[in-house]
Amino acid sequence: MPDMKFSSYFYGDEAMQFTYFRIPCQLITHPRFKHLSTDFKLLYGMLLDRMSLSIKNEWYDDTRRVYIYYTVDEIDSSLNCGRDKAMKLLADLDTGKGVGLIERIKQAQGKPTRIYVKRFTTQELPPQCDAERRLFSCLKSPLSLYFRHFVNSSKLSEN
Repeated sequence: MPDMKFSSYFYGDEAMQFTYFRIPCQLITHPRFKHLSTDFKLLYGMLLDRMSLSIKNEWYDDTRRVYIYYTVDEIDSSLNCGRDKAMKLLADLDTGKGVGLIERIKQAQGKPTRIYVKRFTTQELPPQCDAERRLFSCLKSPLSLYFRHFVNSSKLSEN
């Protein structure tokens, strides 16, 4: 393996030369996912990344859902892990045995399994949304409605 030179710092836009996996912050921060391994979270990010390739290849099912192909062999090679661990990670992600972030559909003999990567929400608003909600409720208050009516009326009389 060739030696890799490490530099001390990034300069300018050097960081833009890399490709990154996007991992939803909620997988790291939300208590529901705290018990899950970093390999699990990394694999979910890798599956999300594969979605762009599927879209480019127009891999949609009859209901227009995007699916991906990512074999166990590809996963164990990418994560540098054994086959058993790759299969366990997929099972942990799956709707059948795991948390439900993917759904695997077996194909005919000799064809790879289709993987549907699922979106998720945690049903709670982040802290900044509480302020937005208070502001929105203020905008719906009777005084606010009166003020908006008054401002709109005065604009009409100016014309």
